[in-house]
Amino acid sequence: MNGNPVLGVFFHWLGGFASASFYVPYKRIRLWSWEIFWLTGGIFSWAIAPWLFAALQTESLLQVLAGTPAATLFWCWFWGAMWGFGGLTFGLTLRYLGLSLGMAVALGLTTVIGTLGPPIFHGTLWAIAATRSGALTLAGIVVTLVGIVVVARAGHAKDVELGDAASVGVAEFNLRKGLLIAIFSGVMSGCFAWGLDAGAPIRELSLAAGTPTLSQGLPVLCIVLLGGLTTNSIWCGYLIWKNRSAGEWIGNQKGEAVGRVPLLANYLLAALGGTLWYGQFFFYTMGESQMGEYGFSSWTLHMASIILFSTLWGFALKEWMGASRRTRTMVWSGIALLVGSTVIIGAGNMLGAPAAH
Repeated sequence: MNGNPVLGVFFHWLGGFASASFYVPYKRIRLWSWEIFWLTGGIFSWAIAPWLFAALQTESLLQVLAGTPAATLFWCWFWGAMWGFGGLTFGLTLRYLGLSLGMAVALGLTTVIGTLGPPIFHGTLWAIAATRSGALTLAGIVVTLVGIVVVARAGHAKDVELGDAASVGVAEFNLRKGLLIAIFSGVMSGCFAWGLDAGAPIRELSLAAGTPTLSQGLPVLCIVLLGGLTTNSIWCGYLIWKNRSAGEWIGNQKGEAVGRVPLLANYLLAALGGTLWYGQFFFYTMGESQMGEYGFSSWTLHMASIILFSTLWGFALKEWMGASRRTRTMVWSGIALLVGSTVIIGAGNMLGAPAAH
């Protein structure tokens, strides 16, 4: 299948926007502890939305999954669970390394592991690099990594200028501990791409059942995200037990908080945020289906789009007000690199499309 790389890039941008936007509703949740709103929203992200959209847009979902080899289901779930560890430790990376170094190491590793891991595992990387289209695609991945570093450095400079250095972990800077956690977080976060790669047999069965090409990856998400649900549920469950916060689900106040808990609003905001979070992979699978033989580059497009739109949300929410011209120039340069990287990767995929005949 040749696909349509231009359409694929567009879908990846939609996914990046969804991922960058999901925390906006979460920020409006009031009088709930982190573990309560994270797990509540996560139930929509990792359980309700995946199965609902897969049931609506694919054929014979349960029969397809029932006919999938047990080993395939296990590896999809396993890599999803490993990805969950990456997300949970990302905050610690920023705590001990700060925004600039922490983002550069963790997100850089996530991009590399998630993008290059599958083709290295399948032994196809060198064959890809030997073609002009493959080399161009790999060059786009390098540009993405440079863009990540530039945006991270701009974010660090902004926080220093605005007096928020402590909030990004500089006060607890620990290079050895931070690098170890960043490497762990980056590698684990890239495991999501491995889970999607392991789901190739599910996509084939879904297509054979009559599912449209754009929706073939939705059943895979059901299993991979069950792994993420497992990891996050265990950690949030521990925090709920430790902090005795379960009562917040029915309106009990946390600590010495003043005011009535807006339960309905909190649940609706958690549902919206959780569904937006799922939207990133809903569109990711659609984008991946259009990238032809270089579908592995989808992970780079995904990461670039998330960072791009997260930064733009920062401008919209006036987080960059007061930053110097030099810092704002730096972040716009990073944004330009990220946009440019998606164009380069898209062009590489388009050059490779004829080879898929």
